[in-house]
Order: sequence, then C-alpha cells, then structure tokens
Amino acid sequence: MASISLKKLNKTYGALTVVHDIDLEIADKEFIILVGPSGCGKSTTLRMIAGLEEISNGELVIGGDLVNEVPSKDRDIAMVFQNYALYPHMTVYKNMAFGLQLRKASREVIHRKVQEAAKILDITHLLNRKPKALSGGQRQRVALGRAMVRNPAVFLLDEPLSNLDAKLRGTMRAEITKLHKRLDATFIYVTHDQIEAMTMADRIVVMKDGHIQQVDTPQNLYDRPVNMFVAGFIGAPQMNMLPSTIERRGDGYAALFDGRELPLPAHFDKNRIEPYVGRELVIGIRPENLHELPPADIASENLAPFDAVVELAEPMGSEVHLNLTAGGRNLIARVSPRFKAKIGDGVKLVVDTTNMQLFDRETERSILY
Repeated sequence: MASISLKKLNKTYGALTVVHDIDLEIADKEFIILVGPSGCGKSTTLRMIAGLEEISNGELVIGGDLVNEVPSKDRDIAMVFQNYALYPHMTVYKNMAFGLQLRKASREVIHRKVQEAAKILDITHLLNRKPKALSGGQRQRVALGRAMVRNPAVFLLDEPLSNLDAKLRGTMRAEITKLHKRLDATFIYVTHDQIEAMTMADRIVVMKDGHIQQVDTPQNLYDRPVNMFVAGFIGAPQMNMLPSTIERRGDGYAALFDGRELPLPAHFDKNRIEPYVGRELVIGIRPENLHELPPADIASENLAPFDAVVELAEPMGSEVHLNLTAGGRNLIARVSPRFKAKIGDGVKLVVDTTNMQLFDRETERSILY
C-alpha cells in the first residue's frame, strides 16, 4: 500500500512560512497533481514528501507509517527532476542501473530490470549512448527509467516536462499517463501548467501562497471552482470576471452589468442568491460561453445579448479568441473562425448563463457551492 497522508504539514524558513497546514489524503495508486503559480509551495511540499526538505511541523504518513524522520532512501519513493539529473559520464544503461548497484542488486537482476524499463519506454536502442547524445525527450525517458527500475511504491515528479517543446510535452503527457496505468503505483506530480494537470490527473490540488485552495477532479475544478483564484487559474483562456449587481426578476434573479441583464439559471440555489439581492458581487463567464450566435442546444431563457468592442482577434486555427472591452472591462470570447471582426468593431454576442459563476466580492468565495 502506498497511500499518503499529509496532516497539518508546515515548512518554515526562519520567520517565513512557505507551506501552511497542508491536509491532504492521497489514495494508493492515485495520480495526483499539485498545481499553482511559481512560489505557491507545491515543489516544497513534494520535496518534504521525498525527504529532501525537513518538515517543520505536522505529520507525513506513507503506507500507514510515520516517516517524518525516515531518510529519503528508505521511503520507497523515486523522484524525477525537472533537469533530469543524469550522470553525463555514464551511458544510459549505467545511469539506469546505478541506483540498483548502490543497493547491491545482482548483475542479473540489474540487467533484467534495465532491459524491461528500456523496452517499456522505447529506449533500448539508446542504452549505450551518453546523455549529451540524447534529445530532451529521450533524457526524460531515461530519468523515468532510472526511477522505474527501483520499482518504488511512489513516484514523485517535479515539473518533468517543463524543458521540452510544446509538441513533445503533449507526447510525453500521454506517455506518463499510460506509464502510471501500467506500473500501478502512486504518482505525485508538480506543475505550473494547468493543461498538464487537467489532462493527466485523477485529482488536482490547487495551491496559492502555501495554502491549498481546492482539491477535486479536473472537471469539478472547472465546473465548480470554490473561489475566484481557482476559477481564474483553471481554464485557458481564463474566466472573465465582471462586477455585477443581483436583482429580482419575478420568481427569478438577474445579474446586471453595465446596463446588460444576464438572467440567472433556474437551477441556481435561491437560498444562496437571495442574501445578495441589491448587492455587488462578481460573475464569472468562461470564454466558450460567449457566442457569436445562439447555440441551438441552449434554452432561450439562459441566453442574454451582450454587446462589446473588439480590441484584438487571435486566430487559433479551430477557433478565434476575441479580446473585447465592455463596460470598461477586458474580456475574452471564443468564436468560430467564420466570425469576421476587426479591431474597433462593435460586435453583438450572446452569453450562455447556464454555467455562470457567482463570487462574493469581498471574500472571493463562490456563493453557489
């Protein structure tokens, strides 16, 4: 079993606390990703799990055992670093075998495990090369292979794809996901790239300033963010945030933004909305919910006209990102390549309010969940 429990985990450097009371339960064989902006404490948290950073306060339990004082080499973990950390004077084979040699494994066991890992990672033909003769993607496969041969219960990966180009990152994302399924081990992965997090994780831990903001599945993070930070961090382009006022409209409610009236869907909890009537809050609208034409599959009562001015059009191939201004606010819409608009044009769009988000202006917490 390689379940992991973090209980009130803290990391301080003198008077500076960089990780605050982290509580997190990671299931055996789960693929969990820590994500957040630079300096949020995600890599420090990973290094405490690895035993590379001392825990200031709290408890770390791996497989049911308290390991705060257990040396890194005895935690049954393997770590893959951002810079690969390969020995430049050794061949690929020797790099992968080195950890097993330190553990006094027999030559036969070492050879079998290196060959098995190399076959899985498709690097058998590279075993006699040295790291300088490899591409970035090949070096990353070697780093993964070196971790694999030890057969650890937990893999820790610290931004392993950040040095690769965009196309190779996409390929390696898929390879690491398949590797997780094949190895049947617990993976804890750190990245600042939300696309990696959304496409690879069973669950995502969103961090900010050393605090956990939300832990959930990728889809729930996208659909049900608990605060404005999570809503803005998850999703590309990021969610549009517009200050608005809530008003009653018959048996329902509407959000008013700069003279525009956006009806709130009937499925929203009225008990949560009623206290905000007449008050300012912030509404969140994802770019894909700003359309050039009313979608045929959306109920008309959840659609509202929305006028804006085009500041920039960014062709993305399958879609166009329109940078707009409305009511003195900047926002982004995702429209079809067939939608023609030039800088300075006034455009008439429609908002699908079905998945609109509502946030308390002061606390920045969602009022819907």
